[in-house]
Amino acid sequence: MTLNEFLSEWHNDDDRVLVHTSGSTGLPKPLWVEKRRMEASARITCRFLGLQPGDTALLCMPLDYIAGKMMVVRALTCGLRLIDVPPSGHPLADVDTFGTPVTFAAMVPLQVYNSLQVSTERERLMQIRHLIIGGGAVDDSLARQLQSFPHAVWSTYGMTETLSHIALRRLNGPEASDWYTPFPSVGVSLTAEGCLVIHAPQVCQHPLVTNDIAELQAAESASDDSPASPRRFRILGRKDNTICSGGLKIQIEEVERMLRPHLSQPYLITKCKDAKFGEAVVLLTEGPADEAQSVCERVLPRHWHPRHYLSVPRIPMTETGKPARKEAERMAQ
Repeated sequence: MTLNEFLSEWHNDDDRVLVHTSGSTGLPKPLWVEKRRMEASARITCRFLGLQPGDTALLCMPLDYIAGKMMVVRALTCGLRLIDVPPSGHPLADVDTFGTPVTFAAMVPLQVYNSLQVSTERERLMQIRHLIIGGGAVDDSLARQLQSFPHAVWSTYGMTETLSHIALRRLNGPEASDWYTPFPSVGVSLTAEGCLVIHAPQVCQHPLVTNDIAELQAAESASDDSPASPRRFRILGRKDNTICSGGLKIQIEEVERMLRPHLSQPYLITKCKDAKFGEAVVLLTEGPADEAQSVCERVLPRHWHPRHYLSVPRIPMTETGKPARKEAERMAQ
């Protein structure tokens, strides 16, 4: 979708916009969302970040998905000056041609990583006053490279159903944290299984039960246990990314996190059915399987060791840069 196509859709007489989920845990699905709720989300983000009319906002993500659409809606709703560049792995390559610094930008981790590898793009990245990173996990090595940035760098939490993000956590400076802070109008709670529940009436009509296993931390100002109380939370992993092997529950993201400092080749942890254990851990890698096995046996707890190592031509990813978990599971069978 082009910017003109989205603007035409935004300004038509329909009070809803069609968006599609990213497909990170299954097939992408269509979703109709109300324009007034998208406007509410835009105001919440701009207010939280202190953005003012006339500030510049960089649009560098596809308009086929909610993240790109919301950048345009924030500009329209809050009077930001939109800088539109084609979606690419190097969104800052030609930004100087606009002759103005970027106040606000949203990128996926791959775009940030690529920009850090080129000195001119790194300098431009450092000049952005508010950089938000979403669409995938920000790994520890990337976070370390951002730690010294002079302006605010944020990791976002949200999904298509919440019209982009509903919480942010700082990645740099003295406020850096593993904990997400929900926006003031957003409350969070947990299900009996430990899954995060989002209460965001301005952007989502009903409470949204996620598949994310989370831990809550009451904010200092919280005085009760109601869902509206301000709380912080951190994500431990996804409910559907839990491997039940021999009676033990193994969280896929935790295994990947432990391997990250030791495996340089692209890899993904998934699972397959196992007659003895019920489910077994599987490692997909684009590199030699024997090298991956050596690393796993050295750094992982014994009960986390993959039972199968598969070399694959490519690690399956969605169009928005997230691991395609369902496809990976099919490859492992």
